[in-house]
Amino acid sequence: MRVRMERVWAMPNRRTFLIKPIASLLKREMGRGVWVDPFCGESSLADIRNDLNPDIKQAQTHLDAYDFLCGLPDSSADGCLFDPPYSFYQLRRCYQSVGANNYKWGELNNFWSRCKDEIARVVKPGGKVICFGWNSVGIGKGRGFVLTKVLLVCHGSVRNDTIVTVEVKG
Repeated sequence: MRVRMERVWAMPNRRTFLIKPIASLLKREMGRGVWVDPFCGESSLADIRNDLNPDIKQAQTHLDAYDFLCGLPDSSADGCLFDPPYSFYQLRRCYQSVGANNYKWGELNNFWSRCKDEIARVVKPGGKVICFGWNSVGIGKGRGFVLTKVLLVCHGSVRNDTIVTVEVKG
C-alpha cells in the first residue's frame, strides 16, 4: 500500500482538531461507526470521549487514558483519535492540576506504548487510527497497522510541526 504524504502550513492551535487542514483530514478520514478518543480535550469529534481533566466538559469519562482504553471491549471501535500531550511541558500544563505531574521520561514512553497496545486491541480489523504529535511513529506495523497517510502541518520557523498519521488495522 502506498503512503500518501502532504505538507501544508497552518496557524497553530492548542485545540489540534480546529487547525484547518487537520479538521479537513478528519472530515475525510473519519467514516461511520464508533470512534474513541482517550485524550479528547475540548474539540474531539469522537463518539466515546475521555479526558483525565474533570474540567473538560466534552469528556464522558475522566479516567487515566490507559485505564479508559482497558475498559473498552475488544474490537469495539471503528476508529481512534490519539492526540496525547506531545511533551512533558504539555503533559504538565494539561494535567498537573489533576495529579499527573510525576512522570519520568522512560515512564511516559512506556505509558504511550501501553496505550497503543490497548488501541490496537480495541480497534476493529479494517478500522483506522489517526495519531497526532511531533513524530510519525503512529501505532505501528508491529501492532498490525498499515500507514496510509502522513500530514505534516508546518506552523512556522519557531514552532514544531504537527505530524498526523493515518493507519488502518490489517
